Amino acid sequence: MLNFECQRLHELTPVPPFVHFARRRGTPVEPRSLSVWRRFLMLVFLTGGNALTSPGAEPIVFPALEGRDLEMKTRALPGAFDGTRNLVLVAFQRWQQSEVDTWVEPAGRIAARDPGFKFFEVPALGAGYAWMRGFIDGGMRRGVPDPAARARTITLYLDKVPFRRALAIADETHVTALLLDERGRVIWRTTGPADDPKIRELEKALRRQPPLSNP
Repeated sequence: MLNFECQRLHELTPVPPFVHFARRRGTPVEPRSLSVWRRFLMLVFLTGGNALTSPGAEPIVFPALEGRDLEMKTRALPGAFDGTRNLVLVAFQRWQQSEVDTWVEPAGRIAARDPGFKFFEVPALGAGYAWMRGFIDGGMRRGVPDPAARARTITLYLDKVPFRRALAIADETHVTALLLDERGRVIWRTTGPADDPKIRELEKALRRQPPLSNP
């Protein structure tokens, strides 16, 4: 539901440079800190996100933010993720809508048999686009006739670097899929389009992490 590719917006607004914040030219990075960061990300990759919930590990929690869905209602996050388990699809670039779309059908199947499971699309745009919010969100809304899809699409306009850091998202190369418990804690994650192995891993994570309360 991102629909960032509105031709008029593309003509009026230059595409921002989507670059890895730790590799931006001229940004000093302390070598030891970067080494620790890389080891952490490798641990997350090798454990399929289980390192985020291992005993003694500090949980990653979705940060407190305010967004707006495509019904034009203000939503306080992570509270607006109101399932007992929530799949949150975070996209940073307009072309990533094609990756987001691959998750919608399998997530819908899971939701049909698990009433506590919900999924959301979260387009994360830079704070510099906030002044065009009405135009951008309005364009998305016109492309999404389904009210349920509008309600589960929540746009953010924010400084993306601290947002990514808070969620341990290394870069904006692909869509990031986060499975959150009802307290907003990340209990599983992956990146990129959905495929059969990722859906199986998602279903395993749902079985490993039963809801804290009944839906």
